[in-house]
Amino acid sequence: MKTVPLKTNIPPFTGYMKLVIFILAATQFTVILDFMIMSPLGDLMMKSMSLTPAKFGWAVSAYAFSAGVSGLLTAGFADRFDRKKLLLFFYSGFIIGTFFCGLAHSYTALITARIVTGLFGGVIGSISMAIITDIFVLQQRGRVMGFIQMGFGASQVLGLPISLYLANAWGWEAPFLMVAALAMGVAIVIFVYLQPVNKHLTVTRKQSPVRHLLNTIYRKDYRVGFTATALLSIGGFMMMPFGSAFAINNLKITQEDLPMLFMISGICSLIVMPLVGKLSDQIDKFTLFAFASLWMMGVVVFYTNLSAIPLWSVVIINILMMIGITSRMVPSSALTSAIPDLPDRGAFMSINSSLQQIAGGIAAAVAGSIVVQKGKTSPLEHYNLVGYVVVVISLISLLLLYRVKRMVQKRTASGFAPEMMPADNE
Repeated sequence: MKTVPLKTNIPPFTGYMKLVIFILAATQFTVILDFMIMSPLGDLMMKSMSLTPAKFGWAVSAYAFSAGVSGLLTAGFADRFDRKKLLLFFYSGFIIGTFFCGLAHSYTALITARIVTGLFGGVIGSISMAIITDIFVLQQRGRVMGFIQMGFGASQVLGLPISLYLANAWGWEAPFLMVAALAMGVAIVIFVYLQPVNKHLTVTRKQSPVRHLLNTIYRKDYRVGFTATALLSIGGFMMMPFGSAFAINNLKITQEDLPMLFMISGICSLIVMPLVGKLSDQIDKFTLFAFASLWMMGVVVFYTNLSAIPLWSVVIINILMMIGITSRMVPSSALTSAIPDLPDRGAFMSINSSLQQIAGGIAAAVAGSIVVQKGKTSPLEHYNLVGYVVVVISLISLLLLYRVKRMVQKRTASGFAPEMMPADNE
């Protein structure tokens, strides 16, 4: 039977929906900034703490692995509580962990603090996705994802440049203290303004948390979504940990140039994200994802084989690469959000986020084992191999996301679309 994509009028956002988008975007801003700050601080941390690429790769992976474990442990319980309460609980733990990252003065203390931060911070993204899926219908989610993912761009426009200035002035610990302070303000806004998100409690199946977790993992269509997300994460995270070290030691830009580089790339992300989100609600999401993937693969291969070039060239290439990366994130997230049934959304998003984090940790560790640096100021070697691995993984991701698209089309054509439930508080 021929499947036809659902065509309906796209409902507008209510005032409360706009508030929810702002709250979740602010939450994502702090969580993403906490994770991403490791990349631009990489060269500074590796030199100040005398870390090899492999050790730094494990410092990045510590957060990702603990976040993945945390997500799996909480997946069975994710649909048994008000999502607002879950968000506040884990966000509070994230704030504490980030604060202790700013107090770390040894490699062991840093690893420990990153593990604590990951245990709490790694679950926040899945809770946010479950809230989005509960409140917004599928035809709205492309725009919602575009605005939420603006936290990625905002972290580069505001967060990373300010963090790098603080790090250059007071040491690499200062940015983590700044993130903790910002997150405390966001937590207060969540507590005061976000309404309970508990409609799922009326339809949650009567089964134990362990059984709920296992049943969610067992479903074949869910596993396709999990695998697609994991591979997307591996492709996205492999290059990131050593981005600043490559730019400084291979492309020969200075530590002082990094804030400008990240700020310009971030401004482009802020412009592109909403446009991509709106576009993904108007055209086929997979087509947009495929085009962005091919774009990204071409830029990645070119970039990872470069040597010393002028700063303006680095800026332009980073902008082109950022456009490709961000244009993949929005349609893929929107498509994946349509897979789970309402009673399984919390568990699905938790498992999905866990695999995403674990895959990112594996990617950082593998990249650390591939990349070699003979001295503190020596060029990175074999970074181009990382780029080739990213291309191969991206091609496999294309095939898997096509399967996700077909599943969503079949569910829509059959009239089974539990994710299309109207939102509360309209």
